[in-house]
Amino acid sequence: MPVYSMTGYASVSSQPTAPSENTGSPNATSSAAASPSGASVTVELRSVNGRFLDLGFRIPEDLRGLEPALRELLTAKLKRGKVELRINTQRESEGNWPQPQSDQLNKLARLEGTVQNWLPKAQPLTVHEALIWCKGGGSAPEKLDEAALEAARQCVTGLLEAREREGEKLVAILMERIEHLRTLADAAEPMLPAIVQRQQQRFLERWQEALASTGAAQTIPEENLRERALNEAAAYAIRIDVAEELARLRAHLEEIARLLKKGGEIGKRLDFLIQELHREANTLGSKAAALELTNISVEMKVAVEQLREQVQNIE
Repeated sequence: MPVYSMTGYASVSSQPTAPSENTGSPNATSSAAASPSGASVTVELRSVNGRFLDLGFRIPEDLRGLEPALRELLTAKLKRGKVELRINTQRESEGNWPQPQSDQLNKLARLEGTVQNWLPKAQPLTVHEALIWCKGGGSAPEKLDEAALEAARQCVTGLLEAREREGEKLVAILMERIEHLRTLADAAEPMLPAIVQRQQQRFLERWQEALASTGAAQTIPEENLRERALNEAAAYAIRIDVAEELARLRAHLEEIARLLKKGGEIGKRLDFLIQELHREANTLGSKAAALELTNISVEMKVAVEQLREQVQNIE
């Protein structure tokens, strides 16, 4: 399965008389043969990062009834991200508006009066609604529901394609950072035996200095002192050894690479693995007994932070 980004944009235009044809580009715009009235509908989808799926709708009032169907369409295809869907309609042509006739206005006034007699709370007609009614010769405005739904379906397809292309770019960036972290781990591993041995030697020297300054060597048998020194040196070597941290870091990198190849909904799992990587890099820095390891730990933290920033974009 492909890896999807949470960022994308798509726009599709449709008209009632024929289905639109999507171009498949991130800014896909498509239109069909013009209807007699020149009516058309344009659907736009914008998606940015979000922890969960957060849907927002900006829909004309006459198409507000489509919101449940649009919500179902989006939730079936999208899992994460802050998504905004906008619908714009164009019902009139670009030509001049005709002059309303007196008989049309009289008829419209009588109809409005009849409706308000039966429905006192009904809103009065606006000038725009009256002009549309007169322009259509008394017919109702053209319904754009099916055209809007068709445009929305194609718009979702265009958005998914855009997010997939963006996801491919993110995978390439993440794999590059993973290889960099592997290189840092490979550079640190050969240093460990020499660093541990050097620090053990320093510990034993300080141990002897401490015994000499306190005079403990005069009262405690030499064999007991030697055994105690070796035990303490071994315990110290274990505390500063970071081999386990490097092994766990490599395991996390392998799992991230596996998930990126597998694809699908992996964003939340990657978030967790990045936290684990950051923990190992921090532990490596806190246990580092040499400047070389400290420098590697700093570089690892930078690379992990870069991974974290990119993973926030993945669904």
